[in-house]
Amino acid sequence: MFRIMKYLSKAEIGQMLVALATIVGQVWFDLKLPDYMSDITTLVETPGSAMSDIWIAGGKMLLVSLGSVACAVVTGFIAARVAASFGQRLRSLEFARVESFGPAEMSRFSTASLITRSTNDITQIQMFITMGLQLIVRSPIMAIWAVAKIASDGFEWTFATGIAVVILLGAVVILMALVMPKFKAMQRLTDDINLVARENLTGLRVVRAYNAEDYQEAKFTQANKNLTDTQLFTNRTMAIMMPLMNTVMNGLMLAVYWIGAYLIDAASLTDKLTVFSNMVVFSSYSVQVIMSFLLMSMVFVLWPRADVSAQRVMEVINTVPLITNGDDTAADVARIGHGAHGTVEFRDVSFTYPDSREPILEHVTFTATQGQTVAFIGATGSGKSSLINLVPRFYDATEGSVLVDGVDVRDWNLTDLRDRIGYVPQRSVLFKGTVAGNIGYGDDVRAAGAASAAASAATHAPSAADMTRVRAAADVAQASEFVERMDGGYDAPIAQGGSNVSGGQKQRLSIARAVYRDPEILIFDDSFSALDFRTDRAVRDALAAHAAGATKLIVAQRIGTIMNADLIVVLDDGKVVGQGTHQELLKTCDIYRQIAESQLSQTELTA
Repeated sequence: MFRIMKYLSKAEIGQMLVALATIVGQVWFDLKLPDYMSDITTLVETPGSAMSDIWIAGGKMLLVSLGSVACAVVTGFIAARVAASFGQRLRSLEFARVESFGPAEMSRFSTASLITRSTNDITQIQMFITMGLQLIVRSPIMAIWAVAKIASDGFEWTFATGIAVVILLGAVVILMALVMPKFKAMQRLTDDINLVARENLTGLRVVRAYNAEDYQEAKFTQANKNLTDTQLFTNRTMAIMMPLMNTVMNGLMLAVYWIGAYLIDAASLTDKLTVFSNMVVFSSYSVQVIMSFLLMSMVFVLWPRADVSAQRVMEVINTVPLITNGDDTAADVARIGHGAHGTVEFRDVSFTYPDSREPILEHVTFTATQGQTVAFIGATGSGKSSLINLVPRFYDATEGSVLVDGVDVRDWNLTDLRDRIGYVPQRSVLFKGTVAGNIGYGDDVRAAGAASAAASAATHAPSAADMTRVRAAADVAQASEFVERMDGGYDAPIAQGGSNVSGGQKQRLSIARAVYRDPEILIFDDSFSALDFRTDRAVRDALAAHAAGATKLIVAQRIGTIMNADLIVVLDDGKVVGQGTHQELLKTCDIYRQIAESQLSQTELTA
């Protein structure tokens, strides 16, 4: 928990120092009250005391009480302010770090866990700063100060207070030993319930299609029960603490008065008033001592969960992504002039996933020059998607080199590298906003910059010039026909995840988004699978005309999609088993010929 405090700003540290001063002031005011109470007791018991003196002492008590309240208000305000700003900073740091994560880091943490870490865990840290830090500072100061004040007032009373403190600390240690492991488990169990709920909501159609509602409900019930049982155990255990504290406090008060009665009875007539006054003061101070230890025990309630949460947040913030930024910008590459724009070259590339032992790609070599269309085909699991994911550096090659414009992608600045690429993923992703906002997402949202980060696809309104590009990109992707039928046309709303459009429409909008950027390299990861043959052909013809100068890398399952490609790379179990044109591979590659024969008629094969 203390390690995460290094992210506090100087202003927040300054505010916390002010809060420390007000806490000390509050303790001083609280411990000053018994002194005035002693004065009032002495005045009341002394014959001939003036009423005005009692009113003056009472007025001082009132002022001291108001001073304590003022210090408490200031302390609470500062603590809440620091906690809120610190929580905001931690969420921003965590989000920024997650944005730099690649697929390897995302699979390590999981989406459900990252959501919990940026919400529930941050809340636990804020709660600790708001309440825990006040208690950590206030409790020891009050305990030491109060003990110092009562130590000289009577050995018997001090001894009784010491016994009460020992009993209290023993009980706290036992309770903490019981609940600490459970507190640590609660955050993991919160992850689990978030994971099950998110999995169920994401796969709702599959759940309903297979009548698996009872099975999913049982999974959620079990995760919910585990979390509930843990919370009940900790709450029930900690519920013992308050009655225990009251018992110890009341027992101490009884002991103080019992010892006081004995001392008063044994004192001489002239000393009885002094002993009585000391007893009144000591009873107040002993309560302060017990209260300080009670407050300390509350720290142990907040500390375990906050500490676990801080560790989990730090784990995300301190994670160094496997994909690191290179130094070569687009200007550097243009100046060095290693190769033509849009050139993609694989040199003896092998790749193994971080959590796997077996390589998914082995010794892949090919070159795609500017304007060429290079296609990749092979059986499911042969490594096609893994291969093209190496170009925008979602992963890095384990062996060999992937070069763009003659420069190893590991030397490229990531922003400049990805600015040259238009990417259409295997699973189409749309953002909540408008049709135009989704098509122009790649360039326009980035151009808006951090100053207008809130103007995402949800609110982005392209300019007239941009709208010309949006319509042109939609025409290429054959999306205009259905977009213009939508209410609002290009201003029509798109729901989160594109749930209000069909799979084929999502795929065409994703293609339009890639085309909109006019990139040097276009990557299509099985991006035509949801299109019918006529639309597939129309999109490819439009791409050939609109993006003639761009290098196109296409992963496909259908021979008809790639048979006109300049180069077809056939993969089998991660190895290249054939390269060439459609006609060349029919003659030289058995695997390609088998795929072609399964999809094309004899007339089409001989054409």
